[in-house]
Amino acid sequence: MNEESLRRMLEKVRKGETGIDEAVEKLKKLPFEDLGFAKVDHHRNIRNGYPEVIYCQGKTVEQIKAIAKRLMDRDNNIMATRASREVYEGIREIADNVVYYEMARIVVVNRVEVKKSEKIIAVVTAGTSDMPVAEEAAVTAETMGNKVERIYDVGVAGIHRLLANTDALMRANVLIVVAGMEGALASVVGGLVDKPVIAVPTSVGYGANFGGLSALLTMLNSCASGIGVVNIDNGFGAGYLASMINKL
Repeated sequence: MNEESLRRMLEKVRKGETGIDEAVEKLKKLPFEDLGFAKVDHHRNIRNGYPEVIYCQGKTVEQIKAIAKRLMDRDNNIMATRASREVYEGIREIADNVVYYEMARIVVVNRVEVKKSEKIIAVVTAGTSDMPVAEEAAVTAETMGNKVERIYDVGVAGIHRLLANTDALMRANVLIVVAGMEGALASVVGGLVDKPVIAVPTSVGYGANFGGLSALLTMLNSCASGIGVVNIDNGFGAGYLASMINKL
């Protein structure tokens, strides 16, 4: 249930179109619904402006379908992250208008229209290998109602590629910079723009990359101002945070 649907229900109570007992019964399950294996947070849309997102790793397809069904019953859009094609096929059995973004590993079910922002979030990658994490960020931001511009494969090994996109970088209201290896791209972008930069280290790299730790430490130790860092490979977290900043 979102704020708009809650207002509609209260308006029906005011007009006598919905009984008080019926409204109370609906409100009983508003904070959360206990499914035994999961407690579905129906209140999150009202608190945070976007419904609970389903993190699929570690859950069975049947568990994911049950959570998605409960969320859809309350007119929520669905976003399922780290989702396999098997998860997508399962959700298709219970929902219409289902889209699977394979590279991002995200399933989206759009049931209600999301208010769109005209301000741009730029998603920038160092290399093509960083694209799966970048797409997770980009699809998350788009699903939450943002305009996204992708600037991919512009890492420091060929800095002229980044500088050729300076105008696009400057247009953005928030920038997400995704990089593996040594993770230097976030510092370079941070030194070029006057907007917040969300740095995402990826696990792309050879042995001494330590699964993304070298990029994480580089980004945390950046000498450029205005950079915040999310966890390794956490494209979803970056996209969600960028959306929140973009809608302030």
